[in-house]
Amino acid sequence: MHDLVDSYDEELELEIDDGESGGLVDREARRLYFRELFRLQGELVKLQDWVQHTKQKVVILFEGRDAAGKGGVIKRITQRLNPRVVRVAALPAPNDRERTQWYFQRYIAHLPAAGEMVLFDRSWYNRAGVERVMGFCSDEEYEEFFRTVPDFERMLVRSGTVLIKYWFSITDEEQHARFLGRIHDPLKQWKLSPMDLESRRRWEEYTKAKEIMLERTHIPEAPWWVVQAVDKKKARLNCISHLLDQLPYAEVPHDPVLLPARVRNADYFRHPVPAEMYVPEKY
Repeated sequence: MHDLVDSYDEELELEIDDGESGGLVDREARRLYFRELFRLQGELVKLQDWVQHTKQKVVILFEGRDAAGKGGVIKRITQRLNPRVVRVAALPAPNDRERTQWYFQRYIAHLPAAGEMVLFDRSWYNRAGVERVMGFCSDEEYEEFFRTVPDFERMLVRSGTVLIKYWFSITDEEQHARFLGRIHDPLKQWKLSPMDLESRRRWEEYTKAKEIMLERTHIPEAPWWVVQAVDKKKARLNCISHLLDQLPYAEVPHDPVLLPARVRNADYFRHPVPAEMYVPEKY
């Protein structure tokens, strides 16, 4: 019972941290949200077991504007899963050495082996978005990306990797409100980088870059899926539900788990821990 209460508390902490945004704020709607979220997270556990059991390789890309809610969805997906099976790749800006590599090289190092899922919190599509808008790549590099990425993704799919791509869509007004929320919340100011702030000024340039990206990289083998993300809670439920629908997973049968009896030895003596080693109990 205590574990269940802790689970609810953990989710409540995440909700408080995110703040209320969107229409799901009344009591009945919140009850529905939590009920659906926990149900979907239970299905994600089944998906994880199936991926591990059948040796699947799954890659999920999460793209979208700054403050679009990608991180919140990723948190809810991974919250109750095994990090050895389902892991997140959130790469920093490339270092000097990585800038001289083939563009996709540093991403390849994070691709899954059999029985793994990798969630990319931003991906190789940085080149089509922030790098293009901020001038971090040349016109030639930008065009080469579009020539290469369809073949790169088809190659992944042919190798047996499931590739799912999500774009999180929010309005100009909603991004503005979320940025202001981060500016005035000391616990969230770290989320705002100079690049994020600059993206507000260049909203239209990012819109154009996004439209070109979706048009040129929406391929049958790896189509884009757009998540309406103005309402964070609905976006989480919709995205997780859609993700589950993309994979033909089934519940994996497990042998019953039996807790063995504790072995007690008459000659065992537990040595006391020195009092100064304990963390002070302030709470």
